[in-house]
Amino acid sequence: MNTRLRHWLCACAVVLGSWLTTAAEPVWLEDLPQALEKAKAEKKQVLVNFTGSDWCGFCIRLKKDVFDGKEFAEYANKRLVLVEVDFPRKKQQSEARKSANEKLSNQYKVEGFPTLVLLDANGKELRRMVGYSGGGFATVKKRLRLPD
Repeated sequence: MNTRLRHWLCACAVVLGSWLTTAAEPVWLEDLPQALEKAKAEKKQVLVNFTGSDWCGFCIRLKKDVFDGKEFAEYANKRLVLVEVDFPRKKQQSEARKSANEKLSNQYKVEGFPTLVLLDANGKELRRMVGYSGGGFATVKKRLRLPD
């Protein structure tokens, strides 16, 4: 095989590999009512992540250690509908989004970041996890008692 063809095939493999990885990334919604409807239709639970995405060190670590991982992506795509309720300091949000997030924070009595709240498809709280001190997806799964 000539060198030019080999380089082209390698480049295609890299592009395809990154596309496949991206395609498996879970989708985070911002609208809880929409997420609950989706959860009902797909017979899934809802995981709500209350986060300070651009300033909270433990939130950033949780995202890196857990939410950006392949194991979490595979699990979430099969079993969860994901909602991110963000309270950034630098990133701009609409007033409607800020208001909706504040309402959810009050409704679920969030007192610190990150807070993960696991809901059934009707919006009933099943379990919660406040804070993150490491351990990856296995620790989060255990603390939230997520089924295998």
